[in-house]
Amino acid sequence: MLRTLALTLALFLGAQAQAIDLATPFESIDGGTLSIDQWAGRPVLVVNTASRCGYTPQYDGLQKLYDRYRDRGLVVLAVPSNDFRQELASEAAVKEFCEVQFGLDIPMTTITHVRGPDTHPFYKSLRAEAGFTPRWNFNKVLIGPGGEVAGTYGSRTKPLSRSITARIEAMLTR
Repeated sequence: MLRTLALTLALFLGAQAQAIDLATPFESIDGGTLSIDQWAGRPVLVVNTASRCGYTPQYDGLQKLYDRYRDRGLVVLAVPSNDFRQELASEAAVKEFCEVQFGLDIPMTTITHVRGPDTHPFYKSLRAEAGFTPRWNFNKVLIGPGGEVAGTYGSRTKPLSRSITARIEAMLTR
């Protein structure tokens, strides 16, 4: 309610509300770049991950979620981060760990800051516009097909939970 009032007031005063930054690319762990806006029109679940976390087994659920819905348009983007000091030392080690331990083939960025002074612009804008900052590894942000934040979820919410899958199913093409 207060956020709506603040946005309305800002628009009334001539200020323009910023949108979530979907265009600034992430470096891809496979080389090149990935930007969320390349998947415009599709739901994208963005998850900050770490290889040595108690929630790391959620990689299984992320891959299953991607396998279940990718043909209908879902993208799952893993964003490895060492901001909570639980990530491996190099992108090569992260990539190998994820492929060997979990058989991951979801898009994945290089090790990226999701909080602090070097935060990636996507996460900076997410904080500014949606009031969401990852509090731990495996926080999830669902971006809707129109580029809006459709949901945010903490570490304890499993990728295949009904709260996530119901929102995704409502957005997917048939």
